[in-house]
Amino acid sequence: MNNQLLGIHHITALASDPQQNVDFYIRVLGLRLVKQTVNFDAPDVYHLYYGDDLGRPGTVLTFFPFPAAAQGKRGTGEISAVSFTVPASSVEFWARHLAQYGVSFEGPKLRSSEELISFLDPDGMKVDLIFKEGVEHYSFWQGGPIPPENALRGFAGASFVLEDPENTIALLTDTMGFELTDEGTERIRLSLGEDRHRIAIDVVALPNTPRARQSAGSVHHIAWRVADDETQIGWQQRIADTGIRVTDILDRNYFHSIYFREPGGILFEIATDGPGFTVDESPEELGTHLKLPPWIELQRDQLERILPPLTIPKV
Repeated sequence: MNNQLLGIHHITALASDPQQNVDFYIRVLGLRLVKQTVNFDAPDVYHLYYGDDLGRPGTVLTFFPFPAAAQGKRGTGEISAVSFTVPASSVEFWARHLAQYGVSFEGPKLRSSEELISFLDPDGMKVDLIFKEGVEHYSFWQGGPIPPENALRGFAGASFVLEDPENTIALLTDTMGFELTDEGTERIRLSLGEDRHRIAIDVVALPNTPRARQSAGSVHHIAWRVADDETQIGWQQRIADTGIRVTDILDRNYFHSIYFREPGGILFEIATDGPGFTVDESPEELGTHLKLPPWIELQRDQLERILPPLTIPKV
């Protein structure tokens, strides 16, 4: 049994208008909408999942879109950027493509010897495209609007902003298996995972800075990946042994989850690989219908009256 964290499972953020969110992540970034469902804890709000062709762990970015939400306030105790891996040869394509859609961006520039372009999504969430060699064989949405040689290949990592990162770094390295790979003056980089699933977390310290306020454009949480339920149970105990309060195991229909807050205040999740997004839809139909778990299905008629209609753009 592999009892290690395997990288990022998914990242979940907050948005405002769901149609705007769908249009941007499908048309502009070329991710596939692999699941339309609801927030299981607040089912009057969509939960939209984007990823590669099957929504494989390590490629999935999800959103809770609250139509009336104001923009979040940046600060400490938050994930300040989400990073995707992109083939190294696609820098010029992405500069042209983003400009074509009127998306302002910074770069190309170098960070930790990696070339990247940074921009904000329509709600102000920062996205980094990290250009890497040898990633062409990684999975992507082959039916999407982005040419295969330029398409996003899953997560490269994320950036954390913390007032004092010492205890967070200790948890990541001593308990969760991260390696300290770059200790710069402005950023500390920690890495996790193997081969295509290896990701990097950049930690930025901003002492005496107010805490972030979550709303549209904020990252809600990051989920780390484990292979199966047995491994997750082991992690639940391992986290509890540190003195951190950890939840019971929750059934998210497409995976099982536990949650806890790391010392800097960021919400962490540990999620299982299975059962996956094809548990209630065929691979060909992923993301095309509103799917509800059995315990919410009885509310379907009410929810379909409440939830704003979505039009999936044709690509």
